[in-house]
Amino acid sequence: MAPSPYIAFTRDEWAALRANTPLTLTADDVEKIRGINVALDIIEVERSFLSLSRLLNLYVRAWHQLSGVTDTFLGVPTHSVPYVIGIAGSVAVGKSTIARVLQALLARWPDHPRVDLVTTDGFLYPNEELTRRGLMERKGFPESYDRKALLAFMEAVKAGEEEVMAPVYSHVAYDIVPGEERRVSRPDILILEGLNVLQAGEGSLFVSDYFDFSIFVDADPGDIEEWYVQRFLTFRDTAFQDPANYFHKYADLSDALALEVASRIWTGINLVNLKENILPTRERATLILEKRADHAVERVRLRRR
Repeated sequence: MAPSPYIAFTRDEWAALRANTPLTLTADDVEKIRGINVALDIIEVERSFLSLSRLLNLYVRAWHQLSGVTDTFLGVPTHSVPYVIGIAGSVAVGKSTIARVLQALLARWPDHPRVDLVTTDGFLYPNEELTRRGLMERKGFPESYDRKALLAFMEAVKAGEEEVMAPVYSHVAYDIVPGEERRVSRPDILILEGLNVLQAGEGSLFVSDYFDFSIFVDADPGDIEEWYVQRFLTFRDTAFQDPANYFHKYADLSDALALEVASRIWTGINLVNLKENILPTRERATLILEKRADHAVERVRLRRR
C-alpha cells in the first residue's frame, strides 16, 4: 500500500481510545443536540465522540503549554487566545450535529469550559448581493462567501481580541439578518463549522491557516443524497409550512414532486459543490470521520504529527 499521512482506526479501535473518559451527556442532552434526520443517540456519542473529545482535550492542553513556552521566551505575560477547531463536510452530512456534540463534550472538561460555535453561514453574502453577482444558484459555493470578512474575523479571534462580532444568518429567511451580530468573547475553544472551511481559496492566507485542529465529516455521496432528500421531506412537513420561510413554496408539494425537486437540487447544486470544492479539501484535515449509511462513524483517520 502507498504510504499515508493518516493512521486509520476501525469503529471498535477508535471507541477503545476513549480510555476512562466519562460520559458527561445524557440521552436528553443528545436528543436536543441531534439534527433533523440525523440518527444520533447516546451510544453513538459514547462510541465515536468520547475518544475525539479526549484527543482534543489533550491537544488543547499541549497547545496551551506550548503557548506558555513562547510567552516565557518573549518575556511577556501569558496571552489567552482561543484554540480553533474547523469542521468541514457536505450539506446534510451531519457536521452541524457533530459540531454541537463536540461543543457540549468539550465544555464539560474542567480546563476549557467556554466553548463557542460559529457557522460560516453568517459570512455568506446577503441575497441581494448574491443576486447582483448572479450567484443565487451557487449559494454555498466558495465564491458566495465574503471571504475577506471571514478572514478578518478569524484574524481577530486568533489575535486574542476581547470581543469579535460575526454576522447572523437566518435559515427561515434564507438570508443574512440585517443589523444583527453574534458576539464572540475570547472563548477557550472556538469551533468554526462550514462547507468550505478547508478551502485553499485565493491570496496568501486561508481560513484554515487559523485552525489548530480540523475535522472532515465524510460519507458516500449516495448516502448523503438520501439524507438530503429525507431532510427536505421533513422540512416540507415542518419548517417549510411557516409562511415566513423562504422555501414555503415547497410546503404543499406531493411526495413525488418533493422527491423530484430535492433530487434536482442535490444533483444540480450540492453534488457539484461536493465534487468540485468540498471533497478535494478532505485530505487537508487533521482528522477524517467516515460515516456509514445509518450515520454511525465507521472509520476514523488521524493525521500523523
